[in-house]
Amino acid sequence: MITVFNDIYSVLWVDLRFLRRHWLSTLVISLINPLLYLVAFGYGLGSGINFGGVGYLEFVIPGIIALTSMSTSFSGSSSKLHIDRLFYRSFDACLMSPISLFSIVVGKALIGLVRGLLSSVAILAVGVVLSPVLLVTPLFVLVLFTSCFVFAMLGVLIGLVMNTHHAMGTFSNLVMLPMTFLSGTFFSLNQLPDALKAALYVLPLTHSSASLRAAALGQPFPWLSFVAFLGFGLFFFVCSMVVLKRSSA
Repeated sequence: MITVFNDIYSVLWVDLRFLRRHWLSTLVISLINPLLYLVAFGYGLGSGINFGGVGYLEFVIPGIIALTSMSTSFSGSSSKLHIDRLFYRSFDACLMSPISLFSIVVGKALIGLVRGLLSSVAILAVGVVLSPVLLVTPLFVLVLFTSCFVFAMLGVLIGLVMNTHHAMGTFSNLVMLPMTFLSGTFFSLNQLPDALKAALYVLPLTHSSASLRAAALGQPFPWLSFVAFLGFGLFFFVCSMVVLKRSSA
């Protein structure tokens, strides 16, 4: 067990060195879109809107935190892995080292987790200042941690599968961008027809937004969504292991 932790840290350490040198620029870049969404939707479009007695600002902040955890964790693990694998070819050295594939997958996901938590906590701090009614409970922290890790694992999978920058951009435009706006981040899914609502629950960000919002607002927690979200994470992990085994064979 100690060997596994050492191997995971060895994989993570390489990316942590890069993050340590560029943490400020990484944080600033990752916060631009969430802050714009917060201003545009929270203050611009959401004035006077309520959802079940909850002001729109209080409603949208947990969704923006979920969105931040998705975008930053995904890009934090996928972009570096994609570049190391295809252009620097440094990922080949990682595969040839005496480190288990499990440690490689988890180590590469953890850098996305760290980046996602860094950006999400920054947005959370802004959100708590703007809306003190938000609850930062242990359950909220657990969901946020899980959200960052699940989307970081998705980033590892995509970083392993996509073989060109064009393919990465296509995935972002066809999957990540629609998920940004259709997962209940900025609106309540209760307003939608049942068929469309059921379709949107296929998106992992829908479960992340619902779970974070319930925990932050003290609403009944959707345990089924949380379990489904864990299922997404397990699926991404298993797929990453399969892809890595095939590429190292």
